[in-house]
Amino acid sequence: MNNKIIISYLFQIILITSLILGGLFGYYFADQVSYLKPFGDIFLNLILTAIVPMIFFSVSSAIAKAGALNKLGKIMSSMMAVFLLMGVVASVLSIMMVIIFPPAQGLVLQHIAPIISTPINLSQQLVNIFTVADFYQLFSHESILALIIFAVLIGLACVAAKEESKSFVSFLQSGEAIFTKVFSFIMFYAPIGFFAYFAVFVHDFGPELMKSYARIAAGYALFSMVYFVIVYGIFAYIAGQQKAVKAFWQYIWLPTITALATCSSAASIPANLVATKAMGVSPEVAETVVPLGTIIHKQGSIIGGIVKISFLFGIYHMSFLTPSVLLTALGVSILVGTVMGAIPSGGMLGELLIISVYGFPPSALVSIVAISIIIDPFATMLNVTGNSIASMLVSRFVERGRGS
Repeated sequence: MNNKIIISYLFQIILITSLILGGLFGYYFADQVSYLKPFGDIFLNLILTAIVPMIFFSVSSAIAKAGALNKLGKIMSSMMAVFLLMGVVASVLSIMMVIIFPPAQGLVLQHIAPIISTPINLSQQLVNIFTVADFYQLFSHESILALIIFAVLIGLACVAAKEESKSFVSFLQSGEAIFTKVFSFIMFYAPIGFFAYFAVFVHDFGPELMKSYARIAAGYALFSMVYFVIVYGIFAYIAGQQKAVKAFWQYIWLPTITALATCSSAASIPANLVATKAMGVSPEVAETVVPLGTIIHKQGSIIGGIVKISFLFGIYHMSFLTPSVLLTALGVSILVGTVMGAIPSGGMLGELLIISVYGFPPSALVSIVAISIIIDPFATMLNVTGNSIASMLVSRFVERGRGS
């Protein structure tokens, strides 16, 4: 066991070192960064390719293994309650943060109106989020929520069929085991992939954006780390007191580093599943909460939504400190945390929602899209690790329900 722990921490140290060296390389050797881009793209593409079948097998087999619909109902109801609770906590604390440290203080921007050739059809956007038109479109990382819904239906059918589904459930479990192993093989390439990907990220976005948005980037990063340590630590304690806190801090680093390096909640699902199960969360809970949470529970995006709303109110010299605005901001930020895509730069639906709710001009979109880019690493980190905590809390509630 000691050797396994040493090897685990050694690999984490290697990954952290790769991140640091990649960032330094991207900053100081700008002319050579273009040569690294293919190596980073290969790593991200491997992850995003493996994750699609892994999500299908893990979600469907998790539900199939639940054994009974009432057991699955307990997991789903507990999950939604935990997601709502954590979302409200994130929104309230974020509002307090932007009141004390306004993100737009002293900042004046010259807006350039973007050209929008066709109007956004919100109802069609919702259809596209939850469903696809053809079966083959399910197997794309751009259709993750539709894939999860399909996997849930497969799992429910297995539960309902019982005896007739035994061989198919065995197939689903074998597929989950195989693609978990595939992910472990891909992670051997992770140090190179992390180095290259982070070097390109820092080179392409860091210097230019930090000049204009240094206050926002630094403030969000600092708040994220405080939130990560204190709030998640408190949630871990609620989930299982000192034992859960120890397990959380022991195993959370792999998904944390993966999220920071790739800026992709989707690409972090395999690492998060491995870590969450190591924390003692049952497979049926972890394999339900983590994939679904990737889509509909994003602590970092909720916090980012509050920052963007406060930022726009500041640069347009509007009062943010009115009850109606604050209550609306709380609700909108939670919605932003559920409609954002699970992949890097996965659309601007959240930003468009903010603009439409408050009636800001279309030119404001440029400002908050830039914010999305500069906070992306830390927002993704909170999104991913928030689902680890949610899994621990759901597991606690489900186990308590069984005991009663």
